[in-house]
Amino acid sequence: MKILVSDKLADEGLDILRAEQGFEVEVNTDLSPEDLKACIGQYDGICIRSGTKLTADVLAEPGNLKAIARAGVGVDNVDLPTATRHGIVVMNAPDGNTLSTAEVTIALMLAVSRKVAPACASLKAGEWNRKAYKGNQLAGKTIGIVGLGRIGTAVARRCLGLEMKVIGYDPFIAGSLPDLAKHIRLVDSLDDLLGEADYLTVHTPMSDETRGIIGRRELAALPEGAYVLNAARGGIVDEDALLQALNAGRIAGAGLDVYPSEPPENRDLVEHPKVTCLPHLGASTVEAQRSVAIDACHNLVDYLAGRELRNAVNVPAIDFAAVGELKPYAELGHRMGSVLAALMHGRLRRLVVTYGGEIAEEPYRQVTISVVMGMLQRVSSTPLNMVNAMVVAQEEGLDISEQTESDAQGYVSSVRVLAEGDQESHNVRGTVFQQRYPRITAIDDFYMELRPAGDVLITFNEDRPGIIGEVGSTFGKLGINIASLTFGRKLDSKEACLALTLDTVPPKDLLEDLRSKNFMPRVQHVSRPPLQSEKA
Repeated sequence: MKILVSDKLADEGLDILRAEQGFEVEVNTDLSPEDLKACIGQYDGICIRSGTKLTADVLAEPGNLKAIARAGVGVDNVDLPTATRHGIVVMNAPDGNTLSTAEVTIALMLAVSRKVAPACASLKAGEWNRKAYKGNQLAGKTIGIVGLGRIGTAVARRCLGLEMKVIGYDPFIAGSLPDLAKHIRLVDSLDDLLGEADYLTVHTPMSDETRGIIGRRELAALPEGAYVLNAARGGIVDEDALLQALNAGRIAGAGLDVYPSEPPENRDLVEHPKVTCLPHLGASTVEAQRSVAIDACHNLVDYLAGRELRNAVNVPAIDFAAVGELKPYAELGHRMGSVLAALMHGRLRRLVVTYGGEIAEEPYRQVTISVVMGMLQRVSSTPLNMVNAMVVAQEEGLDISEQTESDAQGYVSSVRVLAEGDQESHNVRGTVFQQRYPRITAIDDFYMELRPAGDVLITFNEDRPGIIGEVGSTFGKLGINIASLTFGRKLDSKEACLALTLDTVPPKDLLEDLRSKNFMPRVQHVSRPPLQSEKA
């Protein structure tokens, strides 16, 4: 086995690679994208940090490449759809950075509160101006934490040690917080958190759902004089909105370690006197780099040696190839879960999967697992696969039940998934035609026939003439092609549900335009799945 290490890696990690019998390790940290593309097919595995960019172009002809190991959490620098399409497993090391990132969040909070950076610069410039740098103490203040995964909970523990009041909100699930439940207060909506937070910190994954989640409206909802922290992913906090709030004096300061593009391009924000900024140092500690290197290299050698697969971020798509005759149902279940995840507001509490007809006689548990992965994959801080999905769901307090019935609703087989939350409930039905072609047949009892492929847009709107035409015109003005459109109606309530599959990811402008229409109260985007196998 040939292994390429293309970023600087701790020696402890390299020792693991070199100790594996039959492994040939090459370290080359100076490869240009063109050189990497030319040589990557010679290797069975590659170990990277954030510096190496494994784009679709670099992975276009992967040759022998079977596995990518990322020494760290984020895989923004890997084109996951391309890797998945080529059957390349992508693994990360999610645990090693947790404490270091939590600590840098606390460091930024202390720094902006006590004006550490400008006071230091002033003193070094020969000044002695104590009055200009009067700060705020943390004890007794309220911090709002958005995202309660590993890092969010680690930040919460440290804030409690600083005698702060901690309130938490997770956009989807509350997380497993048995030892913290008595000490922090969980709220049901982001708005509930914003109104009380003297300090706001975000610790969510970057996804379509979380991009720009803290924008102008959210910043305006914070108490005047609040502080904003982001050590998660650039783009979760809208930089333009943050700059405007700082200039207006509503936000007292910001601590940033991450940016939408790195190095950061928004120099007005970086150079703002109320901003303390770092060059993405969250994981830059000796201990963290050693830990992620060890974890990533263990992941890589164990997988390539055929012993174990751990922390694979794209394994759900690859697992579909191994579920045998129920593969189309597993794909359907995953997509149904993704649709429900997009529809749900609030925390998911209960999931009921009902199998009807012939599939009720099959080993349907793998389909249920696929539903769970579709529900949780884009919001869970833990990489999900067919092995750990049910365990993660249980840890998150999700009650999952399976039922069977003889009635398949007019089909040979049917699957119905009911998702119940603390605020609302939704259901999706589906089937598979000719044992090959997954179809969604109803969304919230709006009956239709939807091929769940590509990016999907789901709208709930009034049932009256002209709406489909107006929606089509909105897409046409932005030059976006609709691959297919289907709809369901409820005549008694004069409501309709449109479901559109698209050739491209819908831009934010399109979603905002549709949501602004008074006849269309809800518009939800369901991202394309990691693997598309249906050709019909």
